[in-house]
Amino acid sequence: MAEETHNRPLRGRFHAWFLRSTQELMNRLHDERKRSFFASLPSSVVELGPGTGANFAYYPRGTQVIAIEPNERMWPDLRARAQEFGIELELRGLRGENIDLASGSAEIVVCTLVLCSVDEPKRVVDEALRILRPGGRFVFIEHVAAPVGSVLRAVQNGMARPWSWLFEGCCPNRETVSVLNSAGFSSIEVERFEVRSLFMHVSPHAAGMAIK
Repeated sequence: MAEETHNRPLRGRFHAWFLRSTQELMNRLHDERKRSFFASLPSSVVELGPGTGANFAYYPRGTQVIAIEPNERMWPDLRARAQEFGIELELRGLRGENIDLASGSAEIVVCTLVLCSVDEPKRVVDEALRILRPGGRFVFIEHVAAPVGSVLRAVQNGMARPWSWLFEGCCPNRETVSVLNSAGFSSIEVERFEVRSLFMHVSPHAAGMAIK
C-alpha cells in the first residue's frame, strides 16, 4: 500500500502539474532561506523528493544531484529542469524510507516540502542520518502542524483526509519538528514561520539545518 501512494497515475499527474505550476511561487516565498542554505554546496547533493526540480535553480551548474523521487510523473520535469540549470541528474525511483546509498556517503541531504507526504517520516529522517557522513548537513523547509488546541490546528485536522487524498499522502497536521528533534542529530537549528497562502492549513512552516 505504501508504494502505491506515489504511483497513482491520475493524482500523480495532477501533483506533478501542481508542483510545476507553483514552483516559481514557492521559490519566491522561500527565496531568502534557499539562498542561505544553498550558498556553499558540495559538488554532490542528495535530494529527497525533488518533485519537479524547484531547487535546481539554486544549485551551481555542474552539481551532481542524486534525486530520490518515487513519483514517475515528476521525472520528465526533473530531467528538463536539470538540463535547463546544468545539473548532472542521477534519478532514483525510490522512497525515502529505503535509500540505496552507503552509510556515511553524503555531505548534504536536501529535503524541502517532502516530510509532510512520506509514509514514515521517522524512517526517512533516519535514512538521511544514516547516509550522512559525520558533520554532514540535513537541510529542510517543511510545512508543519499548528499548535495543538489552536483554531488553525482544528482546520488542519479537518482538511487532513481530503488534502492527503488529493496530494498523494500530504499531511497538513504532521509534527515534523518533533521528528527532527528526536532523530539524533548532533545539533539542529529550527526557524518557525508562516507563509502567505490561499491554503491557510499549510501556512505554518519550519526551516533549518541539522548536523550529524
